[in-house]
Formats: sequence, C-alpha cells, structure tokens
Amino acid sequence: MISVLSIGIISILNPVTQFQKANDAKRKSDLSQIQKSLEGYYQDNGKYPLDNASSDYRIKGLDGKVVNWGTSWQPYMDVLPKDPSSSKNYVYHASSDGQAYFLYASLDRVSDPNVCNSGSACSNLISNGVASSTACGGTCNFGLSSPNVSP
Repeated sequence: MISVLSIGIISILNPVTQFQKANDAKRKSDLSQIQKSLEGYYQDNGKYPLDNASSDYRIKGLDGKVVNWGTSWQPYMDVLPKDPSSSKNYVYHASSDGQAYFLYASLDRVSDPNVCNSGSACSNLISNGVASSTACGGTCNFGLSSPNVSP
C-alpha cells in the first residue's frame, strides 16, 4: 500500500518536469535581466554591444574583449548569467550597426507557453544572423530582442 501511494505521489510531482520548469524559469529570468542591462548599455553608448564574430555568440565588453557567460560584465552586470545546463548556452547576436540585438535560449519544456513555434526554433533566428537553430546547445526555441525588432 505504501509503495502504491509513493508511486502515486512521485507521478503527481514528477521531479524531472519540476527541474525542467525551474531551469526554464531561470532561463527566462536570465534573458530578461540581460535585456535590461543591454538597454542600460544602449542608453550609455547609443548602440548595443557587438557580439563575438567567431559565432559563439557572446557579448563584447566596452574594452572590445569577449565577456564569458557566468563572468562579470561591469558596470552593467555583476555576473552575466549562463544557462543552468552545462550542455546549453545563451545566444547573443547584435546587428552590425549596433542598433538591434537578439537573445536566444533553449527551453527544456516545449509545452511552455512562451516557447517559439510549438518548440521548434524561433522563426526569425536564421534571418536575424544566428547561423544555426541549434546554436543554443539545443533548439533555440525562446527569444527576446531589442524593442525595434522581433526575435
């Protein structure tokens, strides 16, 4: 009886789904924080920071050096967030004139209400300059952008 009850409780709580929800919530929160910092950068500099041209999609700091995810990006963020999964990455891409940017992540749950295209890659991903729909380490299926463009 106890084992049947335990199985019932575990199936209701589904720990894998709970971890996926938590990681996806962190991804959305991280990208929102990065977005706010990018707007601050724009206010200070009249353009968004460039990205690393070597296609690993990281932000370049004021000094022109690439800022690694999970390290300091002063004065805009104490720590530039990184994806909670070691096998995934956030993607940052800026237009060549610095007037637009795109942020992408790979959500675990394709049933998330904010996911692009029912879990498929965001429709503007390639046309926005990201070379692959899997640049996030998984399908880039969640995106944010500067206010003047769509992800």
